[in-house]
Amino acid sequence: MLRVAQVLKSNGTDGQLLLSFLDILPEDIDLEEPVFIEFDGLPVPFYFESFTPRGNNRALVHLTGVHSLKDADELTGASVYADYFEEEEDQDFTGWTILQADGSTVGTVADYEDIPGNPCLYVDLADGRQVLLPLHPDLVLAVDESRQTLTLEIPAGLLDL
Repeated sequence: MLRVAQVLKSNGTDGQLLLSFLDILPEDIDLEEPVFIEFDGLPVPFYFESFTPRGNNRALVHLTGVHSLKDADELTGASVYADYFEEEEDQDFTGWTILQADGSTVGTVADYEDIPGNPCLYVDLADGRQVLLPLHPDLVLAVDESRQTLTLEIPAGLLDL
């Protein structure tokens, strides 16, 4: 999950919040998907009930379960996370390690192929073979920029030749 916003303050008495977005634009948020706020070290999902952009990087929102000033004040200052994966042409995963869902190493990214509607990664496997893996957001389980790893849910048969 990536940190996408911060709760700046409550707004009004009905649980509305003012969010400030980091590194993404408010319109890039998928309003059908949950966002997460940590409580006791665990991510708790919230869905948007309303979303009104304010300027370039802020929005007034109502989140599920936040219906009072007290609820909103408890979230003030909290970081907001999302399972967000950007498909950017300039994203360079060359040299990154690909991991499977179970944590096992698949190989190293050798190149990126921008097939319209189906971006793919050329991955060098430990046995010397090279495979082409789809880089679809539904298959990406985790992106760790500091370790330069991508954890993918690799469909059965893609690693078999």
